[in-house]
Amino acid sequence: MLLGFLYIMVGCNDQADSPLPVENPTSEIIDVEQAILNYRNHCGGCHGQNLESFVERQWIYGSSQESVLNSIKVGYEENGMPAYEATFSEEELRDLTNYILSEIQGKTKEMLEAENPDLSGLIKSNDLAFRLETITEEIPGVPWGIEQLPNGRFLVTERGGKLFLIGDDEDMVEITGVPDVVSKGQGGLLDVIIHPDFENNSFVYLSYASINPGNPSEQSTAVARARLSGDRLEQVEEIFTALPYLSTTRHYGSRLVFDREGYLYVSVGDRGRRDEYPQTLDNFLGKVHRILDDGQIPQDNPFYNSQEAIGSIYGYGMRNPQGLTIHPVTGVIWEGEHGPRGGDEVNMLAAGNNYGWPVISYGINYDGSTFTDLTEKEGMEQPIHYWTPSIAPCGMTFLSGDFYGNWKNDLFVSSLKFEYLHRLKMDGNVVTGHEELLKDIGRVRDVHMGRDGYMYIVAESPGRLIRLIPEQ
Repeated sequence: MLLGFLYIMVGCNDQADSPLPVENPTSEIIDVEQAILNYRNHCGGCHGQNLESFVERQWIYGSSQESVLNSIKVGYEENGMPAYEATFSEEELRDLTNYILSEIQGKTKEMLEAENPDLSGLIKSNDLAFRLETITEEIPGVPWGIEQLPNGRFLVTERGGKLFLIGDDEDMVEITGVPDVVSKGQGGLLDVIIHPDFENNSFVYLSYASINPGNPSEQSTAVARARLSGDRLEQVEEIFTALPYLSTTRHYGSRLVFDREGYLYVSVGDRGRRDEYPQTLDNFLGKVHRILDDGQIPQDNPFYNSQEAIGSIYGYGMRNPQGLTIHPVTGVIWEGEHGPRGGDEVNMLAAGNNYGWPVISYGINYDGSTFTDLTEKEGMEQPIHYWTPSIAPCGMTFLSGDFYGNWKNDLFVSSLKFEYLHRLKMDGNVVTGHEELLKDIGRVRDVHMGRDGYMYIVAESPGRLIRLIPEQ
């Protein structure tokens, strides 16, 4: 490298759906420092700061230099890839393309996993020393949701459509009977939760991308209920379907939580249609819904008696809510969501409230342009906390156990973009401080407060289920 420039060799083969080939290499010079900066600011949140999603990738639109450049330039909006034609110059687009292709040349997922930091020793946070106990690092694909069963074992979803039962002895069994899911884009098998009375009824709930029976090219966010019998799901029934079905494969939302009264909350993203759905009540998208454990609608829901509204809606005006949790003291449901470029939010839910998307936001478009000049408006709720720049939050939980000292009642949020666990120090409903934990552990998909009083996370590359053990 000389003054921030680098000569690279890039391939020119255009074969799709295969690992990156290298044929007919050509020599080019790129401004690598600017390319790295552009990648980190615009691409790393979705594709991983270490280019994880490009390694051993199946290239839907082709893996040649020109194919990748075209994907960045014009985008594939329905699959969640924005266009950057207005953001970067032609030279910057080519530099970014060449940087990606050169960095992943010859890399394997096994090599990426070997680069994970050594977290086997004592870890010291501001208020606590703790260790990590890896229960398994053999979860294939993209782990998404965790739920601990009363017997101490875990249900873990994998976005490709598999559900695993995992024990402390590293025993991992695939559960059969999982409903058919659309594993495409951001869709697939997503969250998992058990019924509050699971020990008597064995009910398990799964959220996932469900196919439109009348048009296989369209999907929606759905929830199924089933009985867990050994290593099989039985009596599987889809109890919630977020209409309309759409062909886009992004912003499913899809986190689940039960409140103390036994109502089930389901988060649904705007499916990438921010200007059509989140602010209107005649559809399911960009909302959090409140239903009974069998999918029926509670009569005290805020819009139950409105002929113009979907009766299951509890709160609306949301972008892509992938976090739901219950406050251990107040019992209030809290919601976390992806903003666009900046503007990730944490909100307290209340019946009938409008959370503003996309009329108000602290974020901007991925290409750097603005879509609103407003950050507040009468009748729309302000977030408890927001992040700028975005950390790409996914699952979140309040720490309610007694093992973690000053961490008790703090909010822990998983970060996909920066690959850490974010601690929000709380005083009641007020954020008083921040701490970044487990840096570079991989894209953290979910954080879960176990029934045994310990906190757990699932992270990608490799797919690991990890217990946080406080030092006594």
